[in-house]
Amino acid sequence: MSRSRSVLVPFGTRPEVVKLAPVVAALTAAGHRVDVVDTGQHTDPALAGELQQSLGLTPTHRFTLPDDEPAARLGALHADAARAVARFRPDLVLALGDTNTVPAYALAARGAGIPFAHLEAGLRSLNPRSVEEVNRRVAAAVAALHLAPTRRAAAFLAAEGVPADRVFVVGNPVVDTLVARGVRPVPVADRSGVLVTAHRPTNVDDPVRLERLVAVVRSLAERVGPVTFPLHPRTAARLAATGLDVQLDHPLVALSGPLGYDDLLTALASARLAVTDSGGIQEEAAYLGVPVVVLRGSTPRWEGVEAGTTTLAGLADDTSADAVLAAAARHATPEAQARAASLPCPYGDGTTGRQVAAILSDPGTDALLAIEEPDFTDGSLPW
Repeated sequence: MSRSRSVLVPFGTRPEVVKLAPVVAALTAAGHRVDVVDTGQHTDPALAGELQQSLGLTPTHRFTLPDDEPAARLGALHADAARAVARFRPDLVLALGDTNTVPAYALAARGAGIPFAHLEAGLRSLNPRSVEEVNRRVAAAVAALHLAPTRRAAAFLAAEGVPADRVFVVGNPVVDTLVARGVRPVPVADRSGVLVTAHRPTNVDDPVRLERLVAVVRSLAERVGPVTFPLHPRTAARLAATGLDVQLDHPLVALSGPLGYDDLLTALASARLAVTDSGGIQEEAAYLGVPVVVLRGSTPRWEGVEAGTTTLAGLADDTSADAVLAAAARHATPEAQARAASLPCPYGDGTTGRQVAAILSDPGTDALLAIEEPDFTDGSLPW
């Protein structure tokens, strides 16, 4: 007999909306009661609200974070998480990814004695300066269930001592969304130009790196093909503040505000190459068969690097910026284009939501969700 559980699902950013929408739908279809909380991390409708409506992810409750310094927002996020857990009293809290929402709700669940499940578990960039890496490790320390997207992610968890019976390789739910929306790869012969996205503070908050980014965009336009560059609000503000926006006034560079999700996918699918510091675009590009140059020195998504369709090349110095252009040139060759288009997506098959729902419906999962104190009063030791 299957179990029906009460599940609290928080989200705070655009990628979480994209990835959690099919999971929430699958949980509901399987008979689980799901309460969805918008934590308020993104307030721009172009980045969050409109997408929620488009994907059918309707929050049960919305929080609004203070328009204040980061520490105050983070404190409010944790306080809201405790309130949400107390209000809904779920059987399980399920969070995805590595934003600040994840450790807030993981710790709130643990404080209330409620089990926590981490979806997209086991991603590791091995970058000690990454806040996202810290968030992932906090989630791993708290999680009763680790829902990993790939075998490599599961291997990272195993290396950290997570018991194998608590790890389930279920794929990444972004593929569920792509399949459900009928997104298809574009034939290589019909692709052109480069899609560029950049928003990470390490790339856009440093004026020197930002200047390198602008130079790379201009060079990509001249060497590879026309560049489509939708600007994240952070990036647009930094370009304007430094005066570098005028250097992007180039006939082969098309600037815009944030694109809607469908428009972004259309731009990505029709590009010969993506140059990005985004994690999600690496996954979507793999599904669409588009090669990627990642503007970072590491990535938690190593599968594309292993396949040779993703190249890491940051903006730390001029040599690194030159490496971005060299990698772009390699990926733009006909041979590289054909190879990237021919490889299967390593991030899932579009069934992640159903797999997660089945795991939670399994009575055998009850034992994994139990939070019990150990008993070593017999004198035994844990090793």
